[in-house]
Amino acid sequence: MKLSTTSRAVVLSAALAGTLALTACGAANEEAAGGGGGGEETGSSTELSGALDGAGASSQQAAMQGWTAGYSSVQPGVTVNYDPVGSGGGREQFIAGGTDFAGSDAALDEEELTAAQERCAGGEVFELPNYISPIAVVYNLDGVEELNLSSEVVAGIFDQKITNWNDPAIAADNPDATLPDLAITPVNRSDESGTTENFTEYLAAAAAEAWTYEPDGNWPVAGGEAAQGTSGVVSAVGGGNGTIGYADLSQAGDLGVANIGVGEEFVTPTPEAAAAVVENSERLEGRGEYDFAIELARDTAESGSYPIVLVSYHVGCVTYDEQETADLVADFMGYVISEEGQQAAAEAAGSAPISDTLREQAQTAVDAITAG
Repeated sequence: MKLSTTSRAVVLSAALAGTLALTACGAANEEAAGGGGGGEETGSSTELSGALDGAGASSQQAAMQGWTAGYSSVQPGVTVNYDPVGSGGGREQFIAGGTDFAGSDAALDEEELTAAQERCAGGEVFELPNYISPIAVVYNLDGVEELNLSSEVVAGIFDQKITNWNDPAIAADNPDATLPDLAITPVNRSDESGTTENFTEYLAAAAAEAWTYEPDGNWPVAGGEAAQGTSGVVSAVGGGNGTIGYADLSQAGDLGVANIGVGEEFVTPTPEAAAAVVENSERLEGRGEYDFAIELARDTAESGSYPIVLVSYHVGCVTYDEQETADLVADFMGYVISEEGQQAAAEAAGSAPISDTLREQAQTAVDAITAG
């Protein structure tokens, strides 16, 4: 699995653009800080105060709103700021020391992992797959309410080899549909994006003969239409006729959502179908004790599984310079992985709650967070 390489270091600006800032207000339970939110309980018996700064994946924006709103019932004095600048920018800002944690739709690559270890006081990094959601192939095509697309056809469309909606390859997947004689306008992300990396990983694994590009966070095909961020892609697809793009399912809105060929069937993207793929995927080798990055089984043929999955991570230090920061990160991450936190994200973003196995793994990292 090839992961994108980031070389720039960007420090978080004093005023976070597009920041989600919510101040917590509420009660706490009996678990000590550093294990906040694990298991059935959420929060900490220690009342915390301060500001926690994160930046990264725009796909997490809706979920982060759910998490920060829910966390407001746990810690009355904590403000959580999250700038949905994109996965690449989030990783850059965290590595540069400008944020306390990052949200990323792709795991750190080897170069980034080394830099992140140097940034962290104890040299260990956590990567927790806390957000699971299907990436939908969204479209806007007058008169076509349901659309089936095999992996090879998806690859052909986004590689601009299939250029018209009544192409025989699309018609073969949709024998009962009336497809218009209309040019296809593919829309891709203009910024470095974990969503793009996840999408191109799927194309490379599931349609290797039709998609000859390496997976990357930067879109590899020239031409087409490009848009900034998930919201930009959704807006561009919605603003045209004959448009098609890729975006987190939670942000698809009223756009058409294609069913994707898996084995002998076409599968509708759902949180449950996305979670099924994650459960059958392997942990990446050569990582630290508290690094739970995974390699997704993109080429699955298992019935009911949806392989275009976005697993978005929270990336942070196991050891921080300051105890206050360590306490805040541990407590907030503990809430995020809790059943209550995952339900808050599901309600806000339509994501798939993490499994008990993933929660137990993540809790070991949360419990280990400290200050050096």
